[in-house]
Amino acid sequence: MTNWRTRPEQLTGSIAPVITPFTDDGAVDHESLANLVNWQLKQGSDGVSIGGSTGEPSAQTIDERADAIRTVLKTVDGRAPVVPGTGSAKLDETIALTGAAYDAGVDAALVITPYYARPTQEALYVWYKTVAEEYPELPIIAYNVPSRTAVEIAPETVARLHRDVPNFVGVKETTKDFEHFSRVIKAAGRDLLVWSGIELLCLPLLALGGTGFVSATANIAPGATKKMYEAFHSGRMDEALDIHYGVHPLVDLIFVETNPAPVKWVLAQRGLIRSGHVRSPLITPTDAGKDKIRALLDEGADYLSPVADTDTIAGGNRA
Repeated sequence: MTNWRTRPEQLTGSIAPVITPFTDDGAVDHESLANLVNWQLKQGSDGVSIGGSTGEPSAQTIDERADAIRTVLKTVDGRAPVVPGTGSAKLDETIALTGAAYDAGVDAALVITPYYARPTQEALYVWYKTVAEEYPELPIIAYNVPSRTAVEIAPETVARLHRDVPNFVGVKETTKDFEHFSRVIKAAGRDLLVWSGIELLCLPLLALGGTGFVSATANIAPGATKKMYEAFHSGRMDEALDIHYGVHPLVDLIFVETNPAPVKWVLAQRGLIRSGHVRSPLITPTDAGKDKIRALLDEGADYLSPVADTDTIAGGNRA
């Protein structure tokens, strides 16, 4: 069995940042989560992440997040790498959850920049260095998502961490500033692992030497997301471009209202999870939002991954 923890350069392709399913009354639905993970692997995802922005981490306790990570690991059972989000706005929580993930056997940890506080670049350096040094055998990946955190980790800070901290191996870039991607790789070196978290920048990043994607599109179109990566690396650029443009409606669907509410509604409608419930302060899509979602589903139907009767979960409301 490949040990991705010791060979993080093999964490390539499409790593699906799955949602965290809840029951109608708001409890974490571990059975739906396991069902969703099995479907993801069946459809070709190269890895699974839980607890990033799409997983509603700030609406959960650290124990809930740790239990979800364990469910994913148990379900995956070594078939693919598991790279969960383990960050929080608080250092003690980040270290505790990263430790729980490490003990459970994850292959790397995705650590978001601490939100709300707006730390300086020096403070971000200290933050990541502190977390990484707590678990020196665990690859640490920074998660840069300034639209949610109000702070951006600069290319020079990424380069400094990559140079100074042996287990700081990469960054998930979720910024629409595509020039930033290039500057990060130029500053840190081309051995830095860089994933795109911006759906419509996944394919362009590969041309810069990017590692792959951690894209919310994989929640509903894991097969297409994986095939786009494969097509690029096989030199089938027309196919890769067809997929890139073909999934546009599905990307728009994800953001009809705040992610992950639209995705959860679609997954529930398709019977992959029991409920589309999102925790407050989010709400399930409005009626107007559902109308837009249905129209975009129709437009992007050719790129949706199929759901067979064997993929649905008892009690789901497949439509």
